[in-house]
Amino acid sequence: MTSPLSPAPGARFPNPKLPSPWTLSAFWFGTAFMWLLLLLILLPAEVIHFVGDANKGKYLGLLGGIGAVVALILPPIVGNYSDRVGKRLPLIKLGVGVNLAGLAVMGYAAALMDGLPGFWVYVVGFLLVQFGNNYATAPYSALVPEIVPTEQRGRYSGVMGMLQASGQLLGGAAALIIGLLKLPDVLSYLLIAAVLVISAAITLRGVPETQIKPNPEARAQRLSIAQLFAHQPFLWVFITRALFALGQYSVQPFLQFYAKDVLRQSNPGTATSILLLAIIAASIGTALIGGRVSDRIGRKPVIYVAGSLMAVMAIGLLFAPNFYVAVGIALMFGLGFGAFSSVDWALGSDAMPSSSSYARDMGIWHVAFVGPQLIEAPQGALLDWGNLQGGNLGYTLVFGIAAACFVLGVLLVRNVPETVRAAQGEVRA
Repeated sequence: MTSPLSPAPGARFPNPKLPSPWTLSAFWFGTAFMWLLLLLILLPAEVIHFVGDANKGKYLGLLGGIGAVVALILPPIVGNYSDRVGKRLPLIKLGVGVNLAGLAVMGYAAALMDGLPGFWVYVVGFLLVQFGNNYATAPYSALVPEIVPTEQRGRYSGVMGMLQASGQLLGGAAALIIGLLKLPDVLSYLLIAAVLVISAAITLRGVPETQIKPNPEARAQRLSIAQLFAHQPFLWVFITRALFALGQYSVQPFLQFYAKDVLRQSNPGTATSILLLAIIAASIGTALIGGRVSDRIGRKPVIYVAGSLMAVMAIGLLFAPNFYVAVGIALMFGLGFGAFSSVDWALGSDAMPSSSSYARDMGIWHVAFVGPQLIEAPQGALLDWGNLQGGNLGYTLVFGIAAACFVLGVLLVRNVPETVRAAQGEVRA
């Protein structure tokens, strides 16, 4: 009888040919492109189109809440099913198909419908997108820990981070061009669908089906949720990832308000786009470098530097005397964020305790990133309360919480046991 922390017999066989990191991570590019356009550009605009300015906050919050619930619940369930049936690629294909159907419904509602009836059709489309994308990415998330050797995961994670940032950058550029040319929004949905199909096709054609074989003993060998969190590497990686996500979502939703109230920008929307593009552009280079460095010296030293830089820059935004300095600070923050994102996936993959439940466990680990998105409402209330006291106190509180989360994440990541086999030998942190 094998230990529950041991690979299940016949559960994992090395693929005869390891796909390139660019092929393996191509689908993340399309997914990042889609979510930037949807969440930051299209959803806010379409909500105003359907319900007007007076109720935009309530209905946009409803859409965000629906998305967060689906992203919290679905990945562990689908991941568990993927582990049980021993299939990855067919589930990814099905998820992409549902995702595309959802984009079609959203585009139809945006182009041809108005008022609350149109909004509810749009919600149905958004639900299909959320369901399809999470259905696809749950088994997809298992591929790195499953087929990439430990000593190469930093490089693969770095390419993943770079492609995600590049997808976001291209999404922002596409939104800017569509807006300047005043093109119909339906073109955005068609463009998202095209990018998603191409990126998914690259991954699906270039990655062999992982040779997992259904195992009668797999259920007995699979860790329970309690056992999973009792596994110290997983527990601490989950906690530290949640802290970094809390820091990110303490600032990101309020950047447009910050640009208007603190930086005194007459066009806060454009100013916010520039700040976000600065962060994304700076993160691309360090995502590649950070992943490669982590394969040589270990994951945690990279996180120590990246998290500390993010904390300092979060506080620095409060003291930026003008918009240009704020852009420089955003660039520095992006350098730290890129390095962190490049190592984050590798560290999480290293912490997976059992090869018989990679997809389920990666889905549960993903909750650490999605769950903190629900902090937006209480953080928004804190921001409003603080600013009522005067002196932009709200921004000091919210940005200060972000910095504290980053610092705490840096301190606690020390608890994550780490072993990386590099070219010069075994490195333990």
